[in-house]
Amino acid sequence: MDRTLEPSRPEDEGLSSEGLARIDAAIQGYIDEGRLAGAVTLVARHGRRVHRSVMGLDDIASRKPLALDTIFRIFSMTKPVTGVAMMILHDRGLWKPEDPIAKFLPELEGAKVLIGLDADGAPTVADAHHAPTMSELMTHTAGFSYGTDPQSAIDRLYGAAQVNQSGNLRELVQRIATVPLAYQPGTEWLYSLSVDIQGAIIERLTGMTLPEFFDEQIFAPLGMTDTAFFTPPEKVARRATLYSSGEGAPLTVLDNPLLPDFDAVPSMASGGAGLLSTIGDYARFAQMLLNGGEFDGARVVSAEGLKLQMANHVSDDILNGGFGVGNQRIRPGFGFGFDGAVFTDPLLAGVPVGVGTYQWDGAAGTWFWVDPENDLLFVGLVQLLSAAAPPFQLRTQQLMADAIS
Repeated sequence: MDRTLEPSRPEDEGLSSEGLARIDAAIQGYIDEGRLAGAVTLVARHGRRVHRSVMGLDDIASRKPLALDTIFRIFSMTKPVTGVAMMILHDRGLWKPEDPIAKFLPELEGAKVLIGLDADGAPTVADAHHAPTMSELMTHTAGFSYGTDPQSAIDRLYGAAQVNQSGNLRELVQRIATVPLAYQPGTEWLYSLSVDIQGAIIERLTGMTLPEFFDEQIFAPLGMTDTAFFTPPEKVARRATLYSSGEGAPLTVLDNPLLPDFDAVPSMASGGAGLLSTIGDYARFAQMLLNGGEFDGARVVSAEGLKLQMANHVSDDILNGGFGVGNQRIRPGFGFGFDGAVFTDPLLAGVPVGVGTYQWDGAAGTWFWVDPENDLLFVGLVQLLSAAAPPFQLRTQQLMADAIS
């Protein structure tokens, strides 16, 4: 059966047009309330595109509408792409989940664990109970951090080491190596630069830059022609305006505070947050996940590799530990695979999706999920970098459940 996102009627694929219209209405409601400038969404089932919507504006001041080819900063929706890149290398036998990270990044050999800070603000450390592993790296349980919370002792050490000012991935690893781990590996979950560290491993194992590897191994085979770590000058007019808002505050235009809006390939490509993409491109990536690693005759990664990526790899202690980030709250029934969250028991987790649903989101409000049990994908792209952003993913998942016939 053709599974290349050719258009089809919702009813022919077991979905309700009325139910899909209610999803559009919910998103349009956020736009009408002034909480969102605009959104582009896409739904596919059984490998066929059954619904695609463009609502609202790209730029409020100029009244420029969004379009199907609008380019969005997808921030952390980059992470599952990096996960696929890692599984390509896993398919080649270049790493195993139980391998120590230092096997590939010797700078991280002998990592210590932060115990606290002394009176002078210097760290006191202890030996790690075990060397952090690749599985822990890919599940944010290795002991790294993002270095962005000034209230956090470990993040202040990241700041002192200027980790987030690194000029390339090799330098990033060198600076991280000067900072202790935030906790004993495997005992906690902390959203972190782990996926950027994976980018450094990809570069070491392949001898290619991260953008080169992504282009050659993922984007070109999938036909993702508008996905990259930068926006070339001829496409800048298509890049969406980024907005912010506070609780009850109006939308305001925002310069990208997380990453520069590069106009050429950056010297340090962030495998954790650096990509820009379009609705069509990311849907091709998501459909590849549902297809077991191939799309339109191009095999990107093995089905076995994706099965490993999209399975839960965190312990019951982590599931019960109250960990998470933003709207992604790890809990019983909602675990974490490699570079994305996974539902092991949706009923227990309180979300009406299929078992094995794999998802993530991005800082500017973008979201996606792939639901193998229901053979369904959803991609939603907006540009709202705000702690007050609506819970787009959960709301659309609730409404999608009602749309399945």
